[in-house]
Amino acid sequence: MNTETITYLKENANQLELDEALTVTKNGKPSFVVQSYQSYQDMQDNLALLKTINLSEKSASKNGFLSLDQAFADE
Repeated sequence: MNTETITYLKENANQLELDEALTVTKNGKPSFVVQSYQSYQDMQDNLALLKTINLSEKSASKNGFLSLDQAFADE
């Protein structure tokens, strides 16, 4: 991940090539992360999938696991 100042971001915002996320510092401390829209969308999709897996694991622990036959049965 590259790191630049907020001044750099202001001066170069129109020309940024965001192949990877950019950490933006303010007064020498990390303040923002700038990333491409596609990278952001991929991250959101991954988080949604992880949340679904987590909820499924909680449900399975509480209610028991299904066999493959139960999971794929035509109802």
